[in-house]
Amino acid sequence: MPVLAAITATLQTVFVGQKGHFMGIGGPRAWRRGDDGAAAVEFAIVVPVLLLLLLGILEFAFVMRDALSVSSSVKVGARTASTAAGAGPAVCPNPLPPGVTSCAGTDTPQLAVSAANAIQRAGTAMPQDSIDEIWIYRSNNAGYPAGSYYQSAAVPNLTTGGTTDAVFDSPTLNCVTACVRYRWNQAKNLFEWVGGSWDSTRINGCIADTSGNPPDSVGVYMKATHTFITGFFTPTLPLKDRNVMAFEPLPSGSCKPGQHA
Repeated sequence: MPVLAAITATLQTVFVGQKGHFMGIGGPRAWRRGDDGAAAVEFAIVVPVLLLLLLGILEFAFVMRDALSVSSSVKVGARTASTAAGAGPAVCPNPLPPGVTSCAGTDTPQLAVSAANAIQRAGTAMPQDSIDEIWIYRSNNAGYPAGSYYQSAAVPNLTTGGTTDAVFDSPTLNCVTACVRYRWNQAKNLFEWVGGSWDSTRINGCIADTSGNPPDSVGVYMKATHTFITGFFTPTLPLKDRNVMAFEPLPSGSCKPGQHA
């Protein structure tokens, strides 16, 4: 019976294995090939998800960079403009020196030109051609240019028990009255005046006039467009921010409208 014993030993090796574990036809090598195939399938499923997550993190980081750049720029512009209530109308050198914005002469105050130039000199982490427009304006009580429209709704007032009109939606902004607009000119590499006017002699630079009115405030509003690298989520994203500061008071003898340039 040596032949029968040899056949039995061979079948045991093929189907059970040397240590008594079932291997199936092909033995351990077949099982290793099956494990390699499962790993390849898992890799094909997981890698696209990880790449999408990585790209999402990268896109979000660039959006945050541009949003912070817009916020920083309007602060720089408002801080510069708030110190120049008595600077008078803009004076445009001819020709414009490098790095100086174009202006509309006496139709715009010098404070607007100074604010635009300060934003340009400060620079931003975002590409400057991503900036659509800059507005420098006399701010109303809500912090927006005069002539802006709002959508409001009555909400419960827990203090009085009645209702209060609250602004929920962003206002429809209009740069019409006491507002100057600048736009980035890529060819000239500077911010260029594109419209609007503001009579600098009508600025109230008094700490408080006889009626108790505070000094005027100046606002800087910026609109920019962020362009996504991949475009997987959306091609572009609008970014906008504003900053409002009260004018630094002028001397009491020349602070009222009509008393200064």
